[in-house]
Amino acid sequence: MLVNAAFDISKDPIFIKNTQGCFVHVNDAFCQVYGLEKKDLIGDEDEPRSVPYSSKELLAQEREILISGNETVAEESVTVKGQPTKTILTRKYRFTAPDGNKYIVGIGHDITPYKLADKREKNRAHVLELITGGETLPTILEAIVRGVELENSDMLCSVLLLDDAGKHLLSGTSNLPEFYNRAVHGLAIGIGAGSCGTAAFLNERVIVDDIQTHPYWAPYKEIAQKAGLGACWSEPIRSTTGRVLGTFAIYHSTVNYPSDADLATIEQTASLASIAIEKKQAQENLKRAASVFTHANEGIIITNAAGDIIEVNHTFTRITGYTQEDVLGCNPRILKSDRHPPDFYKDMWAEILDNGHWRGDIWNRRKNGEVYPETITVSAVKDANDVVQHYVSLSTDITSIKANQEKLERIAHYDLLTNLPNRVLLADRLNRAMAECKRYGKSLAVAFMDLDGFKAVNDTYGHTVGDELLIAVSQRITYALRDGDTLARIGGDEFIAILVDLEKFEDGERVIKRLLKAASAPLSIGKTQVQVSASIGITLYPQDGVDAEQLMRHADQAMYVAKQAGKNRYHQFDTAQEDAINFQHKSIDNIRLALVNNEFTLHYQPKVNMRTGEIIGAEALLRWQHPNQGIIPPLAFLPAIEEHSISLTLGEWVIDEALSQITRWQAVGIHLPVSVNISAYQLQQGNFTERLSALLAAHPEAKANWLELEILETSALQDTSQVSATMHACHALGVRFSLDDFGTGYSSLTYLKRLPAYLIKIDQSFVRTMLDDPDDLAIIEGVIGLTKTFKRQVIAEGVETLAHGKALQKLGCELAQGYGIARPMPAANIPQWCTN
Repeated sequence: MLVNAAFDISKDPIFIKNTQGCFVHVNDAFCQVYGLEKKDLIGDEDEPRSVPYSSKELLAQEREILISGNETVAEESVTVKGQPTKTILTRKYRFTAPDGNKYIVGIGHDITPYKLADKREKNRAHVLELITGGETLPTILEAIVRGVELENSDMLCSVLLLDDAGKHLLSGTSNLPEFYNRAVHGLAIGIGAGSCGTAAFLNERVIVDDIQTHPYWAPYKEIAQKAGLGACWSEPIRSTTGRVLGTFAIYHSTVNYPSDADLATIEQTASLASIAIEKKQAQENLKRAASVFTHANEGIIITNAAGDIIEVNHTFTRITGYTQEDVLGCNPRILKSDRHPPDFYKDMWAEILDNGHWRGDIWNRRKNGEVYPETITVSAVKDANDVVQHYVSLSTDITSIKANQEKLERIAHYDLLTNLPNRVLLADRLNRAMAECKRYGKSLAVAFMDLDGFKAVNDTYGHTVGDELLIAVSQRITYALRDGDTLARIGGDEFIAILVDLEKFEDGERVIKRLLKAASAPLSIGKTQVQVSASIGITLYPQDGVDAEQLMRHADQAMYVAKQAGKNRYHQFDTAQEDAINFQHKSIDNIRLALVNNEFTLHYQPKVNMRTGEIIGAEALLRWQHPNQGIIPPLAFLPAIEEHSISLTLGEWVIDEALSQITRWQAVGIHLPVSVNISAYQLQQGNFTERLSALLAAHPEAKANWLELEILETSALQDTSQVSATMHACHALGVRFSLDDFGTGYSSLTYLKRLPAYLIKIDQSFVRTMLDDPDDLAIIEGVIGLTKTFKRQVIAEGVETLAHGKALQKLGCELAQGYGIARPMPAANIPQWCTN
């Protein structure tokens, strides 16, 4: 719940995908950025085309992340209808859950403002370079128009020039259709002559948001429609004296009204265009060039051919702190910060001499000694004989952009709540520490910590107190560590510490005891007194000779042993592993003995059609009638024998008993189909069909089509093609299949597409909370939609109240089972229940 809340509070888009490339979680920000809804994403295998996560290349990249554990950081352009294109910087990394399942976690950040600002600055600098470098007017105007269009792909721009007589507009530059350009060339200015002709005549901005309805465009509606133009905003291009030189216009294909940012773009672009146009005009060009030099947002340095500074502008002084008197006659290397090696400057000058210019980011030093980053363009100015006369440098202080990049880096590597390293940075430091251990023959310990009692505090006092508790505990734990150790928060109330430079286990043990003491000390959160403790699992490297990911997993397993042993303590991995093996051997022996002693039985839970009231079948549920411990549920003993041959024996016993019960019920007039759960291990046995056929033959009175086999959707089916063939063979015998716990696993669509199961069971974890949790309700809607698409039947389990039943029927799910209908009961109770 805390993780979901943290995801949805985040303004950055976050998603989690499983190993099949399916989304298992996205936050609200992700849906807003990509213009989608969670129900259209969660559990879907083939993502919508508008989301850039479905290409083969990206899926291959994500598989590589799952295999190698390496994170990736990449930019992507996102276009949502009706919204401007965004640039999202997305970091993807592998996350391994406590149950061993791997996921892809993606965290995005909207860097559109920074990209636009950078693009705008680069274009402005480029245009100024063209102007000061003596480029022709058409080239300069084309650069101006292209720069604006690159900022917004929905825009088309044009520059029209006023003729010498001041009566007609002539084509300057445009990316509009050629027939349209020919039509407006020579357009007489005046009120009603479109947006541009009117703007040039009135010498004021003209905004037409709908060309087809505006009177200024009445004579030109047809040609505008043919050119696909829906709106036109025009700004006069004025000289320094206010005289109209032409117009700058922005077109949209649809009805569109400009924002404040659009108006600023129009005004600034028209101003930049006026600088270029006034260059055909020598006197005014000199004035404007001087104005550009003085008031440009870029710092400008002009040197002679020898590289000595002969002039700088006011912006240079503002950026560097050096006045013109400080630098005249000096070389620009006075700004050198010593952050770059000599080869950096050698390569830079080689490019200037070869190509006549260089552009890049560089770290320089201000007069006060502060080092700062800037983007610089250096150009060589040559005479008619191609001899260098001057060098011109245009520089932009990018301190704020670098700061934002550093902020993004911090978001990528640190936990936002506690400011501790996150899983990505932890993995990097752990790998480095392991390499140091190999090099110097030392040891390290990985300590996995889970807070005992945190959920109770969070549920009782709320998330705010819970977050404050996590911050306070993380600070205390950090103080308990040594210099060189690392503490990371990996999610929720889970932390991992890396203890380095250990000569022996006792060195780390002393630190672990301090961690336990720090975590269990009482805390005051506002007026609330709270106290938690920690369960810690430890594993040592290189004694535990596995990779970084497995070290953390082993420490996690040891932590669970510590928690089961009473909490507020630590446990080392090796002992836990030995105990687990011994426990499994003991469990197998006990189950084998229980089969011999007939201690297993089946209880049955009815399934009904909620609309008609018809009883459509019953699910057989395994119970262990232990002579000393009483009834033991399957989850208490089945995991210990998973993928062991004893599980096959027990699985066949269940099928045999279910067929016997079908026969017994038929004898008393009850005709009730029965479903039983089978494991992936049993289903994937090469002789499964033959074994099932033998069991059916042993019960000729029981119709095969009254037996249904349920496959858990979370089952790890290694070869779905082989499983599908087995299921078809079983169909030929008359036995049907259903997919159980649908929506909780990682292969929902794969199984739904490839496995011939007629019935889909919605997992009870979603049903029980559907009335309170919109996400679970959305998942249920999605599953029901999928069953209709794939032409399968659907049944909900875990229906506990009448309200649940009514809600499910409204969604289109009529079949159900659960405590609200009937609890699992012995077979002897079924006839009376059916009668009543």
